[in-house]
Amino acid sequence: MTILITGATRGIGAGLAAHYKDQGHEVFGTGRSTLADIQLDVTHPEDHSAMAASLGDRALDLLVCNAGVYLDKGDDLETGFGADLWAQTFATNVTGVFLAIQALLPHLRRAKAPKIAIMSSQMASSELAPGGSYIYRASKAAVLNLGRNLATDLKGDGIAVGIYHPGWVQTDMGGSTAAITTDEAVRGLAARFAALDLGTTGCFETWDGRAHPF
Repeated sequence: MTILITGATRGIGAGLAAHYKDQGHEVFGTGRSTLADIQLDVTHPEDHSAMAASLGDRALDLLVCNAGVYLDKGDDLETGFGADLWAQTFATNVTGVFLAIQALLPHLRRAKAPKIAIMSSQMASSELAPGGSYIYRASKAAVLNLGRNLATDLKGDGIAVGIYHPGWVQTDMGGSTAAITTDEAVRGLAARFAALDLGTTGCFETWDGRAHPF
């Protein structure tokens, strides 16, 4: 398979890239640093165009939209959640996902059974609403909605779209006290991506295969 993973220089993205490379797949990992296979700031439209051009006429079997930020962690309701944080978070966690998918649609359409995996979070759920982290929660709810609608529109092209909660993972974002390791998350997510097809397109699932409440 040919696989592209955004935000692949650390955490879950780096773990997924290593996992698929170990299996012998052709993997392109993006990031803002020179460590990435493809340099991409997902908030820059011109970077998406350059990324698509760098792939030439390849068929893309799996696109993993993993790049994301959590800028309002610990913010206080009375004094936090500044407008700049809203703009930065949505530019990365929502618009950045859409721009990547839009830019790579021609490559996905060349594949036999193309798939798009979008990283959302349990914090996107309207049923589970414990409060706080308003910006991050809103952005992950928005990208969940985006994925569900893309699943409808892309089904006719044969492109399956899945949306996933990767777990509370021991990464820089999740912290050292998180519930699962990066390796556990990677193995679970890879299994979910393998199972994704047009019959399950639009799913919102946890890393370990449970349907997640919306």
